Amino acid sequence: MLVAVISDTHLPRGARRLPEACLEALRGADVIVHGGDFSAASVLDELRALGPPVQAVYGNADEPALRETLPKELVLELERVKLGVVHIPGPAAGREERLAHRFPGCDAVMFGHTHLPTVERHGDLWV
Repeated sequence: MLVAVISDTHLPRGARRLPEACLEALRGADVIVHGGDFSAASVLDELRALGPPVQAVYGNADEPALRETLPKELVLELERVKLGVVHIPGPAAGREERLAHRFPGCDAVMFGHTHLPTVERHGDLWV
């Protein structure tokens, strides 16, 4: 299973859009996971139109329509892997420990908000 992970797209913003290479990667995925801060509901609709199912949480910069339809956090079971998804992971100090407690039994947790890519191992949890 190929999982495409994206977050904090903050669109639309003028003429800015996702690069074509990113769109191609999203189209080729089995599932798209978005970590919040689409900004506008139309962006979620555009991602859904790419083909793969979209699983997402809302972020702090999302319009009310997204906050009403998307969860604050979720746990996905993708084949045999449990993935926690949340937008705001809290302060950096102690983040991994808090996420492990917030998403017990998950193999990995994906979060947005920071605009910094992170791939770290915390015990049995990938963050």
